[in-house]
Amino acid sequence: MHAPAQQHMKTREVAAHLAEAASLFPFLGGITHHDLLALLHAELGNAEALDDFQPYGAHYAKAVGPGTILHIISGNTPAAGLQSVIRGLLLGSHNFCKIPSSGLPELIEFRLALPPALAARVEIKRELPAEWLKEANAVIVFGSDSTIAEFRGRVRPGQIFIPHGHKLSFGIVFDDLPFASAPGAALDSSIFDQQGCLSPHVFFVAHDPVAYAAKLAAEMERLHARTPRGPLSLSEANAIRNERSEFAFRLANDEPVALFQSNDSTAWTVVFDALPGFPRSPLNRFIYVKPFPEDFGEALAEVHPYLSCAGIWPATLENARFTADLGVSRICPIGRMQLPPVTWHQDGQQALAPLVRWIDFETA
Repeated sequence: MHAPAQQHMKTREVAAHLAEAASLFPFLGGITHHDLLALLHAELGNAEALDDFQPYGAHYAKAVGPGTILHIISGNTPAAGLQSVIRGLLLGSHNFCKIPSSGLPELIEFRLALPPALAARVEIKRELPAEWLKEANAVIVFGSDSTIAEFRGRVRPGQIFIPHGHKLSFGIVFDDLPFASAPGAALDSSIFDQQGCLSPHVFFVAHDPVAYAAKLAAEMERLHARTPRGPLSLSEANAIRNERSEFAFRLANDEPVALFQSNDSTAWTVVFDALPGFPRSPLNRFIYVKPFPEDFGEALAEVHPYLSCAGIWPATLENARFTADLGVSRICPIGRMQLPPVTWHQDGQQALAPLVRWIDFETA
């Protein structure tokens, strides 16, 4: 059994080392040690609750992290896996990391950036050793519904199980006739080549959605010129071509659609479609624009169980209140969808609190 790191290194020191290593990865949003301490304070009530007994109501309490956490990390984006391991190290846990067969170089680079005492608490393998699942006190799984179901059936009683399954995100443009949100919408649609759970599939636009789609297309082209999309498999490229062909056919038949696409490549695609519903993007910078629906609940009904993030513009409290009733767990300004704060409730749940147990001490 692995002993918690805080026996040798205090939480504040751990947070400083983690923030320094995380600074090498801009896609993590610039995590600072103050951010990590704020996360501890928000979820555990005290940033030093893992180090020693702290006042808790009329008595004292101390938090204890899992001895070992098994992270099953998917290959969609590096951010989720890195965030999960950072949380595990912050709790003082030993971390088993099963990474995709294609690898996860960012996690290896992150481990190399840690001091030896923390680096020793991160083990990385592409194949899952049977003993890892047996030894883990907590199992955190990122993956498809089938992957989640597989591991749910394999965890033993007493093991903490935290799944992060397939999710869908979208944007809402309530009011933006100057189309000032379009550059941010292009960024949200392009980071990680649209592979993550926070990547939007569609933007619902209240005013002149066709013109918004044209502006978004121009911004997608500008972003592509600065940051080209990564290579695709043949099946991924064919999925984009097939979707483009369908909309080209509908356009030729005078249906209410518009198609904007990169020249001589599948680099990016923007489609306006007046039909109701929530389209599933073939990903890899393929984004839909739709009119603001008369009934948002109906438009999102099919995907309601899978909703994650909604980017909104303008990001006012009034618009956030409207969006909160749609079933999402995170609301942010358009342009920030891929950069959640370290204190966010991933999938609507706390990140640290479900992993710890508490020891209470009563003086009298």
